[in-house]
Amino acid sequence: MAGKPKQMSQIKQLIRLYQSGSGIKTIARILGMSKNTVRSYLKKMADGGFNTEELLKQEDPLLEKSFHSGNPAYKADKFEYLKSRLDYYEKELKRTGVTKQLLWQEYIESDPTGYSYPQFTYHLRQQLVSRKGSMVMEHIAGDKLYIDFSGKKLHYIDRSTGELIACEVFVACLPFSDYAFAIAVRSQQTPDFLYALSCCLEAMGGVPKAIVPDNLKAAVIKADKYEPVLNQSMEDFANHYGTVVVPARSARPKDKSLVENQVKMIYSRVFAPLRNQQFFDIHALNQAINTCMVKHNQTRMQQKPYCREERFLSAEKSTLDELPSERFELKYYAELKVGNNGHIYLQRNKHYYSVPFTYIGMKVKLIYTRTMVSIYCQGKQIAVHIRSYRENAYTTVAEHLKSEHQAYKKRSHETYLARAREHSPEFHELMQVLFKRARYPEQLYRTCDGLFKLKRDFPVEEFDKACKYVLKNKLYTYYFFKNVLENGIANSEEEPLVKDALPEHANIRGRAYYASSQPTHFDQPKDGLGAQ
Repeated sequence: MAGKPKQMSQIKQLIRLYQSGSGIKTIARILGMSKNTVRSYLKKMADGGFNTEELLKQEDPLLEKSFHSGNPAYKADKFEYLKSRLDYYEKELKRTGVTKQLLWQEYIESDPTGYSYPQFTYHLRQQLVSRKGSMVMEHIAGDKLYIDFSGKKLHYIDRSTGELIACEVFVACLPFSDYAFAIAVRSQQTPDFLYALSCCLEAMGGVPKAIVPDNLKAAVIKADKYEPVLNQSMEDFANHYGTVVVPARSARPKDKSLVENQVKMIYSRVFAPLRNQQFFDIHALNQAINTCMVKHNQTRMQQKPYCREERFLSAEKSTLDELPSERFELKYYAELKVGNNGHIYLQRNKHYYSVPFTYIGMKVKLIYTRTMVSIYCQGKQIAVHIRSYRENAYTTVAEHLKSEHQAYKKRSHETYLARAREHSPEFHELMQVLFKRARYPEQLYRTCDGLFKLKRDFPVEEFDKACKYVLKNKLYTYYFFKNVLENGIANSEEEPLVKDALPEHANIRGRAYYASSQPTHFDQPKDGLGAQ
């Protein structure tokens, strides 16, 4: 077996001793080498025609290359042949069913004197590794925020059912300081995802210039290497916080490698410490996660004289943009048609919202959040409502209705009495007596509407006489009032239809009489009839 190459510092000493006229034995003795080793280096100098002065000026790596030019195997024809086909083998490996063993068999058939299978796989592996080289990224403070979801899940127990509820774990980090954040949410759907992201920005106390997610459905509709299509809710979120979204390339985890590394560390620094603990709601689970993350960010980083939190507070937090005054609310969009009743129907909550009656039959656009509903038509906001979660109910603004509909909805005892007072005292008195009757309000309102119609159809004097006549006879029906007006009964001198009540008198038997004279069910028949 060939000996290990000598250090180039010793070879330079060999050259200097040779220049001074020392022999092979002397050089071998002084440097502790064998005579054959000294002789081989001197032979390489002679065969290569090297200038000793130039050799002494070279740095050790260049001098080593002069004496050890490499393995002759890499200069053989079979290596050149294999090298020319490595690109082809790399492409073939991506095809279904193609293995390294199959490629080697094809290679040996084309070159029977070629490399063995271990040598073949070694050269092919070197080819693949060289293709996967990575670049060192230089990160700028406050520039980007990498976000991802962990593959594994945490759980809490439902108190009422005992069911184990799985939670997704949202993870984010700022690449400059590697400051990390984690929170558990119920799913990866858009509302939970954007809620976790807003909590992250609030915890960090600022907004980075760009957010880098992967291509999850909650953020990206269509993944593309050059121009991915973002979810509209994600765009609304970015606009609210004054940042941009730059999704990582599909199947390129190295685009956000630091957050991928954070996920691995969180498995050991969050998942492992909490593995034997039980939680009964997601808030308690997140409190425990936060405690672990504070400890993680305060742990001294390897090969660095600081922890993540120190680096973040000293050099990065001040570079983040300010948070907006209000937290982001997820917006939903819909396009609906206004119904004949002047309302649109929001299917999500099964609730009706009013719009001005002039837009009946037109299509309008809705933008609604958890708390508000805004309605637009032809680029103009036509209505705003507080969102209601009552099913099959109506939210109506009175100004949106037609005038007659507004009047109908405003009906009350007070409105009818005020209108009657404006007409005459007699009509007002009649209305007061009418509303004292024990009848359903809708029935009274209809009677009042009928009386107001009669007021419009007959002269004021006749109408007031009819009011007095009705009050005197105590018959407060619409038809009686109408009959009095049409037949002119109030103008006649006839006696009232209803006589005065009988005067008080002593001819009253009283309760005691009936109590003593009525038989009870215990009385037996006196004549035996009916006896059994």
